[in-house]
Amino acid sequence: MRAPLRTWAWCQIRVPSPTTAPSSTMAEGSANHVISTPFRSSPAGTGRRTVAYDPRGSEERDMRCAVVGGGVLGMTLALRLRRDGHDVTLYEAAPELGGLASPWRIGEVTWDRHYHVTLLSDARTRAMYEAAGILDDEIRWVETKNGYYGPDGVIRPFSGPVDFLKLPGLSLLDKLRMGGTIVLGSRIRSGERMERRTVESWLRRWSGPSAFEAFWKPLLRAKLGDTYPRASAAFIWATIQRLFAARRSGLKKEMFGYVHGGYATVCAAFATAFEREGVELRLATPIGAIRRAEGGGLDITTAGPDGPATDHVDRVVVTTAAPIAARLCPDLLEGERRRLESVEYVGIVCASLLLDRSLSEHYLTYITDPETPFTAVVEMTAFIDPAEVDGKALVYLPKYTTADDPLMRASDDEVLDAFLPYLERMYPDLDRAQVVAARVSRVPKVFALPTLRYSETQPSIATSVPGLYLAGSANLPFATLNVDDTLSLVDQVLEVANLDAAPATSRTEP
Repeated sequence: MRAPLRTWAWCQIRVPSPTTAPSSTMAEGSANHVISTPFRSSPAGTGRRTVAYDPRGSEERDMRCAVVGGGVLGMTLALRLRRDGHDVTLYEAAPELGGLASPWRIGEVTWDRHYHVTLLSDARTRAMYEAAGILDDEIRWVETKNGYYGPDGVIRPFSGPVDFLKLPGLSLLDKLRMGGTIVLGSRIRSGERMERRTVESWLRRWSGPSAFEAFWKPLLRAKLGDTYPRASAAFIWATIQRLFAARRSGLKKEMFGYVHGGYATVCAAFATAFEREGVELRLATPIGAIRRAEGGGLDITTAGPDGPATDHVDRVVVTTAAPIAARLCPDLLEGERRRLESVEYVGIVCASLLLDRSLSEHYLTYITDPETPFTAVVEMTAFIDPAEVDGKALVYLPKYTTADDPLMRASDDEVLDAFLPYLERMYPDLDRAQVVAARVSRVPKVFALPTLRYSETQPSIATSVPGLYLAGSANLPFATLNVDDTLSLVDQVLEVANLDAAPATSRTEP
């Protein structure tokens, strides 16, 4: 839901644009507030680099650490731990790295399984790229155009304040109130304040009922599906805060970036760094259980390609969804398990289409038509160079929903049969013969829903099991679904885990 917020921010704020892209450590808000990045920054312009790790200390300093989950968070944690001098093993159940950011094959091309962008103000993400060894000139920065498809069946430009003011179905007063709502959200500094009421009640109060029904409600459905009535106002607050981070960083306008080759390049860079620096990578290795070991530490049972095995380690960080973590960790207290299992998640069904023609110049087309079964049209090749996908057009049709949605169990053909007639209605010149290839991704648990007062009941990173830590979107009550916010967990985990301390020892459950 970025475009409408960007529109009003441009109306309200003017700041100088930097002549060069900011460094990986970027001021936010004031000169003494710096975004914490998961790796120490290096001099700009040094290109692809090998960051040597320094064990620094005796054998007491070095620990045997395991990271469960090979997504962006897991990969970044594993590399950071290794560079801090620990022995590290990274476990991933899938045969490839990446998690939600993993690449896959669509027809004859390889690109990301889901759509991703990096904002110029995403300091943590850019530091992650640098740490993996990705050159600055491998990142492309572009401006994008957006569209808006309403109940009248017309696609309109939706990239600036003039476009916003031209939208039908809303009075000028409605639009002014919506702009004021966004500015108000940008000035609230406490997420705790926003999670005390639902996102619907907060938006109705400040934007009015007409604007909520015609504009905000369809966009909330687009991002949260039918779970939106249970979401707190912290959701829209986090969205606004992410937008305004660019303005607080001194940027006149936000730029969108991607790595040449997509996340296939990022995952390959991490794999190379792991091999070079000694991180043991276990792909296609599901975890059976993580249990306390006699005499201290933890035992990890796995079911890898070479058969069952048990590994003994001092620390484990589990980066899976909370209910999966509860299943993998049977020694947790019953209260901890209930808390993990009670976290409500939003999932996604996302169709990827490879077309022999472009649909439009819009990267993201927001949909407020209630009949359309998908919640946006994301034309990736209006953002990335079409040469990245062999000159074709790559289009994503996402639907954010819950695990019990029938589409989660439908075949690819059934999902496409449900989606494509509506895409053809939006773009009458399109027919199915122009679809070169298609695949459908289904992920039941993508991010934790920020319900009312969620921060008061969210799972903790530390657990009752010594040496066992849990980290994922369930630990981010005031964030949106993006890589940069997820990477904020790296420093939180290392601080809570106190990895400079001696290996964990057993203790009696309280």
